[in-house]
Amino acid sequence: MLLRKFFCGLLLLPALASAHHSQKHDGEGDVRGLRNVTVLIVRHAEKPDDGSGLTPRGEARAEAYATYFDPLRLDGETLQPQRLIATSDSKSSERPRLTLTPLAARLQLPLEQPFADKQVDKLVESLREQNQASVVLIAWHHGHINDLISAFGGDTNALLGRDKWPGDVYNWLVVLHFDDRGQLIPSSSHLVQEHLLPGD
Repeated sequence: MLLRKFFCGLLLLPALASAHHSQKHDGEGDVRGLRNVTVLIVRHAEKPDDGSGLTPRGEARAEAYATYFDPLRLDGETLQPQRLIATSDSKSSERPRLTLTPLAARLQLPLEQPFADKQVDKLVESLREQNQASVVLIAWHHGHINDLISAFGGDTNALLGRDKWPGDVYNWLVVLHFDDRGQLIPSSSHLVQEHLLPGD
């Protein structure tokens, strides 16, 4: 009899584990990962020939982002960023942080900088494991945005029409939509050309 109860208990373990997992990830305030999440990716704003900051035009773009993303309206959809993430500062560039600073002040959100340029896999892994926000905005360096898109499961060529983000482009926004399993939805992920400044 005891042996029978033991085996019955073993059979129930997977179901119990599944229920616990569902509660942990579906409860209010719990981890949602990338399930039903929208990730927005921008390049940092315009850079000068020398220095780690932004040009006057770059500063104007950063200021424009404060209203552009509060909230972002695309094709009848309203997207309000709940997390702001930028590449960590380096000796050569503080631009991703500076690009989102006015928006962070407006939204009263912390500006997170946990990872460096090349650590896109770690960033995506952290979002899959710890994210609670439904809309995440990321500012990165253009040379690694293709790797970031790939880490999310996207096709850079399909999204950008080329394999790299062009060095002279600052007015693009990548929109990535994820389904209820946290998988990228290619058909609803796309590139947006911003029209924030003259010449965009």
